[in-house]
Amino acid sequence: MEYATALGMARERIFTGYDVVDNEHFARGAAQAQGWANAARDELNVPERYFLASNRFIEKKNLSRLLQGFSKYRARAGHGAWDLVLLGDGGLRAQLERQVMELGLHDAVHMPGFKQYNELPKYYGLASAFVHASTTEQWGLVVNEAMACGLPVIISNRCGCAPELVEEGANGYTFDPLDVDSLVELMLKMAGGDSDRAAMGAASRRIISEWTPQTFSENLLAAAEVALAVPRSKSTPLDSGLLRLLAWR
Repeated sequence: MEYATALGMARERIFTGYDVVDNEHFARGAAQAQGWANAARDELNVPERYFLASNRFIEKKNLSRLLQGFSKYRARAGHGAWDLVLLGDGGLRAQLERQVMELGLHDAVHMPGFKQYNELPKYYGLASAFVHASTTEQWGLVVNEAMACGLPVIISNRCGCAPELVEEGANGYTFDPLDVDSLVELMLKMAGGDSDRAAMGAASRRIISEWTPQTFSENLLAAAEVALAVPRSKSTPLDSGLLRLLAWR
């Protein structure tokens, strides 16, 4: 909304809510995994406590800095530190695997690979918090997925969804993705004993409940109605010439 108004668009002609997922699918799958948590962890081979990230393994996802931050977090958290599960795959996989070994994180970082749509809710449901560290992201639908599963979130402030979906301190935190130390502090804060992650997860569900396929359809219809109500301007000779040129091509 704020970005569009900064470009000069009239606020009354801006409609949001298009970046949505099937919240019910993720919430239902997460709840099922939580209902048989011990068996589900054995099936997926994941630890009891972990940060979850879900990405393509490409440069803009900033996974190298995420691993640097996680390594520093582990060093400071000591006994009882959470693990990290990196879902996804891509061209940087071999590089990331080398980094994991160089940082001595082979026992703490789990890389199960790319997972199908019906498998994802299990990993979200068993996670303790979600992290998304992209240096640039038009939105970040994985954040919707995590919040639908009731997870507190730590989200890069370069993600388009951050101003809309993250209420600082209520359901999570935002950070500068180029500042590894700020990520470390938030991981320590999130995993610390003073964080009420249940309340934060409930806040995530509340916020994301406003971002549904129903929201998408209603706002798309409203945008179309506003567009149709605008008087059509008469075409100029230049417009007609351009149309003929395009038709000829």
